[in-house]
Amino acid sequence: MKDPRIAKMAKQVIEYSVHLKPGEKVLIDVWDEAYDFAEALMAEAQRVGAFPYLCLQSMKLNRRMIMNCTEESMEAWYKYEDYRMEDMDAYIVVRKNNNTKTYEGIPADKMRIYNKYYGKLHYGTRLVKTKWCVLRYPNDTFAQTAGMATEDFEDFFFDTCCLNYKKMNELAEPLNTLMMKTDRIEIKAPGTDISFSIKGCCKPCACGIFNIPCGETGMPIIPESANGYISYNLPSFFQDTLFENIRLELKNGIIVKATSNHTERMNEILDTDENARRIGEFAMGFNPYITRPIQDTLFDEKMAMTMHFTPGNDSIYNPSAIHWDIVTSHAKEMGGGEIWADGVLIRKDGLFTLPELQQLNPDNMKKELEANSL
Repeated sequence: MKDPRIAKMAKQVIEYSVHLKPGEKVLIDVWDEAYDFAEALMAEAQRVGAFPYLCLQSMKLNRRMIMNCTEESMEAWYKYEDYRMEDMDAYIVVRKNNNTKTYEGIPADKMRIYNKYYGKLHYGTRLVKTKWCVLRYPNDTFAQTAGMATEDFEDFFFDTCCLNYKKMNELAEPLNTLMMKTDRIEIKAPGTDISFSIKGCCKPCACGIFNIPCGETGMPIIPESANGYISYNLPSFFQDTLFENIRLELKNGIIVKATSNHTERMNEILDTDENARRIGEFAMGFNPYITRPIQDTLFDEKMAMTMHFTPGNDSIYNPSAIHWDIVTSHAKEMGGGEIWADGVLIRKDGLFTLPELQQLNPDNMKKELEANSL
């Protein structure tokens, strides 16, 4: 694809998302021939004086590795990959998925072994040791999954990815400040009544830092503090399965009951390790250019008027080999919902209610971002 927007996005990723400095090493991990993105990222890294290292991967070949993996083979794979990751200052991955069903039919025991060591590499090392950013690629398959013509999808992709994320970060700062002072969160919506603590958990704003597109304020929770139940009204595509009608019940931080249209498969995932049934993240989404789900979590979790409540990994409070961002919409037409912080209503039916947060509502944020476009 020859598109000037690729260079614009690469520049922002290198300068802002991973803020590369001269002499730093960056691993550019490219899947299924996303060469134009790789070329742009390498050029930008070299322009700022960093040292890019390129890794070319294939979903089809990775499937073969997983189908025949053993504990011994994956441990050896992990040791090699971990040695390289430990040596990097930054990590950027571009996933161009040519077939969303590539991992279909892999036995659950094989996926469990792979996820165990993949999780150790990415959640145990990459998240902790490197500056990182995750990207997608707007190909025909992605467009088809999203239900769009490829040309329309490319416009959607770059509209959401080539935003002024430094400005978005500034707009999100008041919400982040509020979350840093908050102890109890309560969420009420159809099929949902849950509460938990985020006391001392919230980190500085990171819009556009760790993944693009962005548009969320997220944080870990105190895992054992979560009690209640939550229902999700959006589909979730995870580990090559499309889950719908997801409902979780939690007691003292543990998911004691999980149901969906694929209840058995869902519980296999939640049994990946001892912390997979705890919650690793609570986040509120507010990207005004993402208005409907497209069956890709990296986009869906940033959708305006949504939140996600994530089983699995947080590197500090809840290390796990999975991190499953399951998204639900609080838009009025989806049934609405409320988020309370220490007894104060901060968002109703997907719209922030406090005066200092209303710049995050879709129309207001669009105006701010369009006035400060790249």
